Amino acid sequence: MALLTTAALLASCVPATDRASWRIFPLQRRQPHDGLAVVNQPDGFGVHLWLETDTRQRGVCRPRWLPDPPRLFNGNGSAPFSSGLATRQEFFEVVARGDVRRELKRQLEALCQARAPRSRWEWTEPPRSADQVKQESFPMLQEEDLLPDPSEVRAREEALEQEAEGVAPAPSAAPEAAP
Repeated sequence: MALLTTAALLASCVPATDRASWRIFPLQRRQPHDGLAVVNQPDGFGVHLWLETDTRQRGVCRPRWLPDPPRLFNGNGSAPFSSGLATRQEFFEVVARGDVRRELKRQLEALCQARAPRSRWEWTEPPRSADQVKQESFPMLQEEDLLPDPSEVRAREEALEQEAEGVAPAPSAAPEAAP
């Protein structure tokens, strides 16, 4: 019996560099509470969960799940950062853990409080498989949201400068758009 116990203990001993630390900590993107780092791989690699809120329903703030997280680097070090893209499967594995969901809930509630303080907080579970992912529809860009052609802007600037100097503007090569 002692031999079996010793063999099991030796087999389960894995160097720290070869196993995930499962360290979970806030990793800010633009404002407090909008990112959560999870070290789910050896050597400090993991996922950087970007946290977003959904306030489309008046008076309610809930999580908006982004299941394509960036890759976390140096998660066990002093200067963690993210770059590139981790797999969606990793996202599902990470959010399946209770400790990660508890921290997600805490960070997202604080983010909702900061972004929509008068709204009621409502927790929704993260997707745990590809068939649970809802494709988010974002408002389409309208023409007024797009930047104009730089040569057109320059031609307009020159016309305004000439008009200010009292000189008639030169005919432009580009046709004018109808208002």
